Amino acid sequence: MRVEFGVLGAVGAWDEERTPLPLKGPRHRAVLTRLIVARRQVVPVARLVADLWDEPPANAVGALRTFVGDLRRGLEPDRPPRTPSRLLVTEGAGYALRAAREDVDAWRFEETVNALGDAGPARVLERTTEALAWWRGPAFADFGDERWLRSPRARLTELRLHAVELRAGALVALGRPVEAVPELDAHVTDHPWREDAWRLLALALYRSSRQADALSVLRRARAMLREHLGVDPGPRLRRLEEDILRQADRLDPDAGTAAVDQVWARATAAYEGALGSRARTRLESTVGLMRDLAVTGGGGLEAARRHRVAAVAAAEQLGDPELTARVIGVYDVPAIWTRSDDPEQARRLVAAAERTLRSLGPAGQDAARCRLLATIAVESRGTLPRDLPPSGALARPSQAAGQAEEIARRLGDPSLLAFALNGTFMQSFRRAGLAGRRDAIGAEIVALAAAHGLVRYEVLGHLIRVQARCAFGDLAAADRHAIAVDGLAARHDLPLVSVFTTWYRALRTASTGTREAAEAAYEEAAASLVGSGMPGLEAGLLPLARLCVALRHGGGPPRATADSDWGPYEPWVRPVLLTESGLLDEAAEALRTVPAPPRDLMFEAMWCLLARAAIATGDTGLLTKAHAQLAPAAAEVAGAGSGLITLGPVTEHLTAIESALR
Repeated sequence: MRVEFGVLGAVGAWDEERTPLPLKGPRHRAVLTRLIVARRQVVPVARLVADLWDEPPANAVGALRTFVGDLRRGLEPDRPPRTPSRLLVTEGAGYALRAAREDVDAWRFEETVNALGDAGPARVLERTTEALAWWRGPAFADFGDERWLRSPRARLTELRLHAVELRAGALVALGRPVEAVPELDAHVTDHPWREDAWRLLALALYRSSRQADALSVLRRARAMLREHLGVDPGPRLRRLEEDILRQADRLDPDAGTAAVDQVWARATAAYEGALGSRARTRLESTVGLMRDLAVTGGGGLEAARRHRVAAVAAAEQLGDPELTARVIGVYDVPAIWTRSDDPEQARRLVAAAERTLRSLGPAGQDAARCRLLATIAVESRGTLPRDLPPSGALARPSQAAGQAEEIARRLGDPSLLAFALNGTFMQSFRRAGLAGRRDAIGAEIVALAAAHGLVRYEVLGHLIRVQARCAFGDLAAADRHAIAVDGLAARHDLPLVSVFTTWYRALRTASTGTREAAEAAYEEAAASLVGSGMPGLEAGLLPLARLCVALRHGGGPPRATADSDWGPYEPWVRPVLLTESGLLDEAAEALRTVPAPPRDLMFEAMWCLLARAAIATGDTGLLTKAHAQLAPAAAEVAGAGSGLITLGPVTEHLTAIESALR
């Protein structure tokens, strides 16, 4: 049974027929809401207890388990006894709500609005109208000012206001300003500090042939801003007033944009007419578009991922393995981060590539096989090299990377080789201390891409070298590669690239500047991630960076605390937070069950955090393991190989471990 959850109003849950499901009392709803706020991540029992009660009773943990049991029965009434819940799951020492993204109205709303990107006004109007209709009242309406709700409530409220303004702007752009006026008038009355809303209202009035009213609105905005905030209107409001006074031509609908839209419509119609019902050609063309869309920004990247999986599924339904191989393999978007943005989609793509490889057979189609193998290697990022392949799989991801590289070199195809080397990079984390190997991969990609005009791969190669040079503490060389990346991105309109160079410069500040400067740099870097469409990178990164700054610079507790959303890093951060709070027994217990860190760009950093906690608790067994794992990286800087954070030289951590083991 599908269950929908709603928090855009009073918290509720409904079955497939929109029948409300019983959630019982306020504490039950609080547990469910706290898990929704965690966005599918595990929330430890201790965290839930602390959030549910200001002063937890002696039986708090038992009461929490009762609430969870009641919720499970309410949400899955037909679940057989003694079978695990598929929605409210127990994982480790905590709980998680594993609802699908589309089944939680807040998640669906955020994804819809953030995905609009550069969408045309008709699409914006359609999607914002639909999304705003999901609101039934203020977000989390049946809760007060709980600490853990402040940030998600503020984020959703801000996004709703943004959606209202997007919708109004779309109405104006579509030549329907009269419809936008009453909505915008109510909007500025309720939210008088939003300058863009005042600007849209004045523009809508002007385009409704109400010039005097438009000027009156701008005067009201100026008076309000000066009287209550002590500031003058911003440049966009001032420019609009000047344009209205002189009735500037540019206030009329943009003729240039209309001409572009007309050309696009005609070209689309010609394309449709030429292809007719040729589904195979359409599929290949669609994936080619998705490849370009993926580098345009957050909404484009998310849409590309979603449509790519649908295209692969459609190709498989046609029963043509050669077509499926082309549809899978043409999406050769360079990948730099070692954690997937959507692990479930990645697993589906890998499974499809495996099936297609088997269908192609052993002979011929070398280029197609190469692209399928490279896809497996890239999409299996974050998979531990020591993991066994899934049942029926043809090879480990690391073996797939090697096979793809061998085929590409034999064929002498530069674009194939660049894609294969991306897979080799993604599988180059079998142990610590391999920054030199990755630096060589990056150097080959840069040379290959520059020689053959593969701009996106040239960017990838430079970014790999930024990471590798940071791992060796060679910031001067990292600077050169970051500058090259920014230059390529500016010339070729690659907006997502600046996320990585902005974070690199924050790392640089953390390595050479004060604690205050480092924290400010990371705040700026975190802002670059908003709307980027890269949850695999964004989740937990800012609090982790803050923690690393605090541990490196000292001088007080980190700004990132147990209240932060640590995302995928929580298991390895929690013991350190407990030791920093003096809770050594709890830290020791956490260390006894902590899993080994994933072998990715954060591998050395996570082991250093574990080592710090193990030193504080006297866990000699874990210290011995940490020393063995970190020793190959003795010449590197912990965490800096990510190009994002730093915990200082690995030798410092090894020395501390050795002292503790004496």
